[in-house]
Amino acid sequence: MLPRVFAFGLGLLWLGALSAQPLSFGLLGDTPYSAWEREQLPQMLAAMGREELAFAVHAGDIKSGSTQCSDAVLQDIRSVFQAAPLPLVYVPGDNEWTDCHRSSNGGYDPLERLARLRELFFEGDETLGARPFRLERQSRDPAYAAYRENVRWELAGALFVGLNVPGSANNYHGPRGSGGPVAEFLARSAANRVWLAQAFALARSRKLPGILIVIQGNPGFEAASAGQPVPGYRDFIEQLREETQAYAGQVVLVHGDTHGYQVNQPLLDRDGQKLLDNFTRVEVPGYPLMGWVRGTLDAGEPRVFRFESRPWRPAQAGPAY
Repeated sequence: MLPRVFAFGLGLLWLGALSAQPLSFGLLGDTPYSAWEREQLPQMLAAMGREELAFAVHAGDIKSGSTQCSDAVLQDIRSVFQAAPLPLVYVPGDNEWTDCHRSSNGGYDPLERLARLRELFFEGDETLGARPFRLERQSRDPAYAAYRENVRWELAGALFVGLNVPGSANNYHGPRGSGGPVAEFLARSAANRVWLAQAFALARSRKLPGILIVIQGNPGFEAASAGQPVPGYRDFIEQLREETQAYAGQVVLVHGDTHGYQVNQPLLDRDGQKLLDNFTRVEVPGYPLMGWVRGTLDAGEPRVFRFESRPWRPAQAGPAY
């Protein structure tokens, strides 16, 4: 096995070689939810590695919503991610922190679990996986030192962004489930707003043709369009709308949470009259259907990004790396 530092250097060289040409990447989430999925996940990641993807992003929910949030569970999934044969970026989901107060999850304090996630999964300045590359973390700014999970990286003419915006209404109500916004939600939303604004400003200043944002929670575009936005996502959708309308390139939002693969254009303009044609939503598949989405980035194409569903069939597995 190559020393990790040497492998990191090779990873940077490899990414640089890809920067001037189209490339593909993988998107997955809401897995593993069962013992079978946990067994299959390393094999699916190995198969993704054989497709010469530049990287993969897991859009959160690394366990089901009714199982333990223990350190052992988190460390187990981290070991799977670290062994992946390609760079892997992880965005946290609700099942591994906001919902951990449930008795079936072990009755944990969600904020303690979020802090533990940050220690386990976001401790360095590079991706997970056996071939890591460097990420820029929001925590580099002392004003947002806690938000190590918010990341970005630029590759092949596009900017990629990860944000901690989970399901369960984005932790708007906290564990109590009702009432106004809790302090954690307000602080994290303020950090997210800054990180998203900076990302769009960077994409505009560099005249990048595309930006792809990954969150875990389904923000409820349909409800927002019907005049009934989910409170925890209302301001996020509004900012996304404003930034997209002020951006000349293509915008993609990737999320999980509701487990149904879809690629569509659900974001309306300020007046609510027409869809924004430079915005695309991609939802990754999730339990009980295991699989991933192959994304292709080609900065020379008008749409910049295209996507293809890749259901997982164990017969594809072959030998694991």
